[in-house]
Amino acid sequence: MSDAAAGFRGLEALGMPVEGAVAAVNRAVLGGAPVALEAAAGALRPLPLLPPNIRPVAPGARHRLLITDRLVPGRPDTAVLRPPSLVAGVGARLGVSAEEVRGLLESALAEAGLSPDSLTALVTVEAKAGEEGLLTASRWLGVPLLAFPAAELAALPVPHPSGVPAAVAGTPSVAEAAALAGAGAGAGLVVTKVTSASRDRPGRATCAVARRGAPGTRNPRARGRGPGQRRLADRQ
Repeated sequence: MSDAAAGFRGLEALGMPVEGAVAAVNRAVLGGAPVALEAAAGALRPLPLLPPNIRPVAPGARHRLLITDRLVPGRPDTAVLRPPSLVAGVGARLGVSAEEVRGLLESALAEAGLSPDSLTALVTVEAKAGEEGLLTASRWLGVPLLAFPAAELAALPVPHPSGVPAAVAGTPSVAEAAALAGAGAGAGLVVTKVTSASRDRPGRATCAVARRGAPGTRNPRARGRGPGQRRLADRQ
């Protein structure tokens, strides 16, 4: 092991999901070789503490460490770290199934080219917090379910407000507003509201996805978030 990699226990120990050429990049780091660092979409600051031979400017590097929440083609020289950058807002009709919620989220992320490994939470309105389909889907996906009061969600401007959730849940947007509320200051929608599809009945789930912003970033759309948040289901 080179002096530069002293204390490095591998990319798997950085606290983020990692995929791709993990073994090859670990060998390069431990051997002291330069490894190019690329922080792309969703790479939140500060970045994890890395050995000094992993750096943005790495002349002669034959391996790369990419930090992104985007789906990217596999390369034999690249390991991909998945940052905790995405939050999904979910709306639900009474009795929605966990399968419908999970299927909608997985298809929405895939169509947007986003990795489910960067998903950190499902968020909804308090009136829907007890839906077993949402609670079960959050456990299946390995993320917590959070809830915000309708008044806080109603204060957030969104692209697709509707009178239907306003009448039922007290806010003109559940999915989009919940995604923004859960992602915090500086967040932006990367998937606007989509509805689950069914051949014989209206879809019972909606979702939207927001990407977390840089720490300290102010977002004028982010009024009223924080104090009312409730955690309903934790990672398991």
